[in-house]
Amino acid sequence: MTAAAGLGTAAGPTTPILLFDDECAVCRRVARWTQSIARDEAGTPTVDVRAIGEDPQAMRRLDPRLDMWKLYAQNHLLMPDGTILLAGEAVAEVFRRSPSMAWCARLCSIRVFKVRPFQSMLDLGYVILSDVRPIFGCKSCGKPAWWARPFAWLVKLATKFTGTETRTPQRPHFTPRAGAGGAKPLPPAQ
Repeated sequence: MTAAAGLGTAAGPTTPILLFDDECAVCRRVARWTQSIARDEAGTPTVDVRAIGEDPQAMRRLDPRLDMWKLYAQNHLLMPDGTILLAGEAVAEVFRRSPSMAWCARLCSIRVFKVRPFQSMLDLGYVILSDVRPIFGCKSCGKPAWWARPFAWLVKLATKFTGTETRTPQRPHFTPRAGAGGAKPLPPAQ
């Protein structure tokens, strides 16, 4: 799927739209996995998975509240009722709509003294994955979080000794700075 493919068309009335960063190798893998599990018994997709692309206007046509810079920071799930779920909540909803992962979604719904411990663990896992994406081949995400940099150093050291390198996709980057391994620039001040 290209970065702008299918953004102008509306999804079915009961199909949420999951938006992901097509420049990020980790996000692409998760999107492919989501496409494989988010299907009903007949094989019909239960979640419409789309790359965010580089066109802010296409995103605003989907929902005027969407901000391109926030889309790159975390995944967004546009629900048919107009709500937008972010990060771990979006993941839990994808699980709810996937027959093979529905058990996990039920765990995320359990409350103990007004706290959902499994949802909290899913949220924490999302934050950790988001912080370490650059280690796993996401050049467009910039540098890993400060706490993950020793792990990045270990991965770099291991690749020196084994002679293997992480595979980077041959695709255009969102910005020249992202192509050089830097983070995406901040939006202009208004």
